[in-house]
Amino acid sequence: MNKKAFLAATTGGLALAAALWFFHVHPSSQNPTPAAADSGYVNSQTCAGCHQEISKTYHLTGMARSFYRPAAENTVEDYTVHNTLYNQASDRYYTMFQRDGKWYQRRHQIGFGGAETNVVERQVEYVIGSGNHSRTYLYRNSVGNLVEMPVSWYSEKGGYWAMSPGYDRANQADFSRTIVNECFSCHNSYPQSSGPDTAAHASNFADPVFTGKIPEGIDCQRCHGPGRAHIEAAGSGKATPAIIRSTIVNPARLNHDRQLETCLQCHLETTSRMASKLPRYDHAPFSYKPGQPLTDYFAWFDHAPGSGHDDKFEIAHAAYRLRMSACFRSSQMTCTTCHDPHQIPRGEEAKRHYDAVCKTCHAQTHAAQMPAKAECIACHMPKRRSDDAVHVVMTDHYIQRNKPARDLLAPMQESDLAKLDNYRGEVIPYYSSDNDLYLDVAQVQASPSATGILRLEQNLARSPQKGPGFYYQLAEAYEKSGKHAEAIHWYDEALQRDPEFRPATDGLGVALISAGNLDRAAAVLEKANPADTVALTDLGNVYLKQGKPDLAEQTLRRALTVNPDTPDARNLLGLALSQKQDWTGAEQAFRAAIAIQPDLAAAHQNLANLLARGGDYAQARYHLEKAIAREPDNADTRDRYGLLLAMTGSLDKALIQLREAVRLNPSLAQAHGDLANVLSAQGHTESATDEYRRAIQLNPDFYEAHLSLGQILLRAGNKAEAQTHIAKAAQSPDPDVRQAAQKALP
Repeated sequence: MNKKAFLAATTGGLALAAALWFFHVHPSSQNPTPAAADSGYVNSQTCAGCHQEISKTYHLTGMARSFYRPAAENTVEDYTVHNTLYNQASDRYYTMFQRDGKWYQRRHQIGFGGAETNVVERQVEYVIGSGNHSRTYLYRNSVGNLVEMPVSWYSEKGGYWAMSPGYDRANQADFSRTIVNECFSCHNSYPQSSGPDTAAHASNFADPVFTGKIPEGIDCQRCHGPGRAHIEAAGSGKATPAIIRSTIVNPARLNHDRQLETCLQCHLETTSRMASKLPRYDHAPFSYKPGQPLTDYFAWFDHAPGSGHDDKFEIAHAAYRLRMSACFRSSQMTCTTCHDPHQIPRGEEAKRHYDAVCKTCHAQTHAAQMPAKAECIACHMPKRRSDDAVHVVMTDHYIQRNKPARDLLAPMQESDLAKLDNYRGEVIPYYSSDNDLYLDVAQVQASPSATGILRLEQNLARSPQKGPGFYYQLAEAYEKSGKHAEAIHWYDEALQRDPEFRPATDGLGVALISAGNLDRAAAVLEKANPADTVALTDLGNVYLKQGKPDLAEQTLRRALTVNPDTPDARNLLGLALSQKQDWTGAEQAFRAAIAIQPDLAAAHQNLANLLARGGDYAQARYHLEKAIAREPDNADTRDRYGLLLAMTGSLDKALIQLREAVRLNPSLAQAHGDLANVLSAQGHTESATDEYRRAIQLNPDFYEAHLSLGQILLRAGNKAEAQTHIAKAAQSPDPDVRQAAQKALP
């Protein structure tokens, strides 16, 4: 060996030894995927031992800085000035602040009487985004899920706070949007994720639970595959260079499709407004490795052409828009034709680099001399404001001959684009291998129409599956369509294939409750996982409906021990305590539910009922108005509001609300009875009589309506019919109604 080669070999050996020392001394830094106990992933810092220069430049890229814990040195946001944001759509205030070296988001509202209320404060534990365009924030809840925060920081205009994408609306997720597998896998290295569901099919339906160390940033192995075998081969002293190279994936040596898919695993999204990417149920999350066919792991779908979404431009649309381009379709280009993932040029260097790439194919395109500052991408790949993240401007990777004439950077309001979120049209395959079942699932998730559900059912019958996933999706579609019996059948089918499949257990419990089969619902949910907050909450609901408030209270408190931030469990606990006449405890539970989810209409209505019972009509009215604002088509809430208005003497306003309740739900007997009471009080006897009759027709045991109708008939001289109705009222379990009926009997 000559001296130069010897020095090179010695230097490499020392670097490798240092890398291996780090790996062996820091075993807790390893981040295996949940798909296997030892999947070959290592701490990516090990790679820097041999690849120092690449590691140095890569750690300056946005990908390397995609996920991290906040610290003083990586904080560019201003937490002291202009740090309070009012979201008019949801009527909530947010304040971003620092305290004792930690960063927080705080939410409050202005409640009844002008007092501050519904205060929630969460610590920023992780940041998503390098800050080149934006940063979004996460905290970890008591279950171990990562949860997105409602306010993000955007770099445009020097940096400012605004609502996170999808949050600038009345029904926004606030502090409850759990990070799902797909979100995490495209913003970070594969996690050390564990939870009650370890099977591939179960994990694809469960939000990831993080019980160990969470990696920070997209690492080398997301593009090069697991590194352990490579490190061991290089450190063995026996492996040839060819063998060492064979133990790691180099995307540059892959064929065109596999190379491209290394990037597509994260950079391909057809739309964020429907289920456009489905994981294949026979693979666990975080199990794709570069070099494998990506369509073995995922299937992509898109809006149908001509549906009004043909020119959509979204924040994760780089690959989607590139694949529309003639440059891409007529060549063998990949993402790395233009981009070196190990380093990103900036400023003038970037301009020169991208112009040079374009000119490798288009050197003679502009024969005439162009202005000195002209850039290829400025005209042919202009920056454009994204449709789904309206505070972000991105480069449009659709390479066009002519720059669109409109203002591509014009400000947008998320509310102007909300209609795009409600797609109910046809779904088409986009980037996937043949499997009609996944297309059927994507279709029923976008629109659970009878035709789509039937097609999924028929195709599933032709191609029975071992796992529960497709049967569960069919059950979900039926349940969303209100067909509880069919949903129950298919949830059972899913559980036959895997009795421990928690999503089907939870879904079956809900379907049985909706179908009125409370005994079986209780039996199913009682066998659910004791750490399943959803199942415990539903079981508490069953016990409530069965008239077992003690069991309901015990079960709901267990649910809240698992996850204290479950608003439905708080609300149901309030109902259980109300049944036990613990009015103080019930009020506290309802208010706690509202504090967690300020737009929870059921909790507002339940609190209003309790306040009205105590004579606090003004505050009861406030909460009923909140409930109606959230659910304007809820007939029962309109009825409660109308009744309260009538009790406080606002009969004309009460009449408006009660007529609306009857219009919304003509089968709601209570609303007809309450409307009749107001009409009677206003002297509209004939109309009141019609409404009482309608109420009794809908509910023959509506004793109060029988009593009131009997009294009207008595005054009209119709004693025979009056006696029939009053006699029925005398059978009421309510002693006040019985006594009034007995006095009214002729």
